[in-house]
Amino acid sequence: MAVASHLETELKYEAGAQLPALDELPGVSGVEGPEEVRLSAVYFDTTDLRLARHGATLRRRTGGADEGWHLKVPVGDDSRVELRLPLDDGPATNTPPAELAQLTFGMARGAEIRPVALLKTKRRTWRLTGPDGEFLAEVAADRVNARRLDGSSTVDKWRELEVELADPATGPALDQALRKAGLRRSKHSSKLARVLPVPAAPPVGDSAGDVLLAYLREQYDELVKQDLRVRRDEPDSVHQMRVSARRLRSALRTYERLLPGTSRMREDLRWLGHQLAEPRDLEVQQEHFRSEVAGLPDELVVGPVAARFTRHFGPVLAAARENVLKTLASKRYRRLLDTVDKLLSDPPLTERAARPAAGELPKHLRRAYRRTERRVRSEPMHEVRKAAKGYRYALEVAEPAVGKKARRARVAAKDLTKLLGEHQDGVVARPLLRELGMRAHLAGENGFTFGLLHEREHARCAEVERVYPEYWKRVRKTRLK
Repeated sequence: MAVASHLETELKYEAGAQLPALDELPGVSGVEGPEEVRLSAVYFDTTDLRLARHGATLRRRTGGADEGWHLKVPVGDDSRVELRLPLDDGPATNTPPAELAQLTFGMARGAEIRPVALLKTKRRTWRLTGPDGEFLAEVAADRVNARRLDGSSTVDKWRELEVELADPATGPALDQALRKAGLRRSKHSSKLARVLPVPAAPPVGDSAGDVLLAYLREQYDELVKQDLRVRRDEPDSVHQMRVSARRLRSALRTYERLLPGTSRMREDLRWLGHQLAEPRDLEVQQEHFRSEVAGLPDELVVGPVAARFTRHFGPVLAAARENVLKTLASKRYRRLLDTVDKLLSDPPLTERAARPAAGELPKHLRRAYRRTERRVRSEPMHEVRKAAKGYRYALEVAEPAVGKKARRARVAAKDLTKLLGEHQDGVVARPLLRELGMRAHLAGENGFTFGLLHEREHARCAEVERVYPEYWKRVRKTRLK
């Protein structure tokens, strides 16, 4: 069954003794309601709340217009993507649908997902509309009765106010008005977070280890977030997941003297990046060629050029997609997630990691820079690009502690890696264009356009080679000394 998707932007408040005057809120011309409904929701998670640790909730709700299975995943401060399935008719209501359970794999890492809380809500709702009758927001005043399902007798009751926005842009003005009316923003991102609170991430200290771990946690969270998006085949998800894996691996390598014993983990991250590389590269190639052909004058597009690109990329992209899903279902991938999570929970930091970040991290940055410099002197551009990316990601780790100098160096390194990426794309594109041109010729078609595109890729590489020394000069000039 297809999973429906809905972007939800919601402001949550501790309910006051009196509801603010809704018709006086900014932009509101009409108020419809109230309507009353009773909701019952069973929330699901692992025993150690792995979904909640990533800000996600999975529930089975009855009552109301949107009853069904809901998986909510954060995408911003107040926004979440809600993935929905209708209620099942079978008796196994304590088992989430396979479609949603699979999407939580990156968070749950294969652990059993079971009921953890039961919430019953008495809800009154108002619909707010603008001058032309357009829907602005729904306001829900909730009285909640919650019970944990871990065998304890813990019961909690509270009142809260939720404002679901039609347009996130209206949020700041509405929030300001509601705060002025005496409401306070809720400390909890969801109802479940109030019932089963998850310890917050530790504040980032000023030691080198603190700064490094904060970066690693951020990238691990992003990797898990993209895992779900990749499984849903969302645009750019493979690329973003690959970047997170690469950042994790690069940071662990550069700062190994602060956090040792990660060689196997780095090799697994390298393997994951390799598995994600083919579909990402194919997507980039396909979009680049589509753009190039669309930009040509009609008289230079000779024969069924677009159709030949489609026939080439269709099956190879499908095969690459299948391989990615096999990768995400593999034991090695699960082991990788488990080992990264364990590392972040109990990091074996060295004594050097306790030193102030502003003084310690630049030492590691200088080694990353020298590694790049050596490749500039003796290696092909593609190898320089790999080292420059490692240097760039190392600068990302250090930037919060080192400041403007690290930011300038990071921008220069990013510009260089982007330039060298253009060169690598051109190098990879030319053999494919030659092959497609030959196929067109052998099929009795005119291969002129493929030859033209081949020459444009050659010119692109030549331009990169021309400006490359200037880009490297900027990296050298901004390095931390």
